[in-house]
Amino acid sequence: MPKISVIVAVYKMPEFLPRCIDGILGQTFRDLELILVDDGSPDHCGEICDAYAAKDSRVHVIHKKNEGVCIARNTALDWVYTNSDSEWIFFHDNDDWIHPETLERLYQATQEQNTKIAICGYEMTEGADPVVNPDQLAPVAWEPKYFYMQHFVNATVCWGKLYHKTVFDGKRYPPGKYIEDEFLTYLLLFAQERISVIAAPLYAYYINRAGISKKAWVPKRLDAWEAYDQQLAFFRKMGDPELISFRTREYLENALKHYYAALEAPNAAELTKERKWMRKRIRKLILQCWRIGRIAFWSDFDFLMDFYPLLTKLYRFRQEHRF
Repeated sequence: MPKISVIVAVYKMPEFLPRCIDGILGQTFRDLELILVDDGSPDHCGEICDAYAAKDSRVHVIHKKNEGVCIARNTALDWVYTNSDSEWIFFHDNDDWIHPETLERLYQATQEQNTKIAICGYEMTEGADPVVNPDQLAPVAWEPKYFYMQHFVNATVCWGKLYHKTVFDGKRYPPGKYIEDEFLTYLLLFAQERISVIAAPLYAYYINRAGISKKAWVPKRLDAWEAYDQQLAFFRKMGDPELISFRTREYLENALKHYYAALEAPNAAELTKERKWMRKRIRKLILQCWRIGRIAFWSDFDFLMDFYPLLTKLYRFRQEHRF
């Protein structure tokens, strides 16, 4: 049986799917299986998946009705637990692609450093392959806390990581949630004493202008705020003031982005209730950040000054009145 199960939730974007699948099947690490979950895609994605399964016995296709990426990934995880003796899990989005040595490098890192999670770097691209510097290929052991604080985005997403299958024992993605990675990835990382990290961008994140993260703001995006609350509660339970301070400031940054995105949404006039709720939460977050960080809070947010007029005015008012 294969050592690694690669899971791809497939929904729309058939023009990118062959690139995704070819990159996985062309890995230098051959001892793998590919689980393609056709999540009720309304186009010919299901046919593409079946065509690959007919050509390569390592490919398994699951056709199901559309229920969202969380249930699609959970369906694949359940299939692996029931039908496969594989030891490792790797998630891959269906419009991205990976370097030919990605799985081999990540697997070697786990073996050399005796870790259950190995993470590679990524690069956002409109089509060009990321440039891989050989000096960045050596794995480095990190404590989850410091990786989370220094590489926040990469510590949050589910893709680009090789997980030992046991880390998913009793854990699944929350059905129906938006930005589902925020609910689970940090729990998997913080359950480890250390993780392996390869800095090289072995994962290519495609900047898809039609992708879900590029669509106009909708109230469903407030699911992310629920995840942020859960993370803060988790760090408070840990009793780690550094993590509490860091996540509170990150929460505020994301909250501001959500608020201004809602202002620019095509249906902005219909979002009065949501914007009012967000304003109240943002005010509380600003006070929390002020109490936690004092002067450091403002220095951490220099880059926001260029983007958020409200925060700029707040900053200038504070500088003038020294409150």
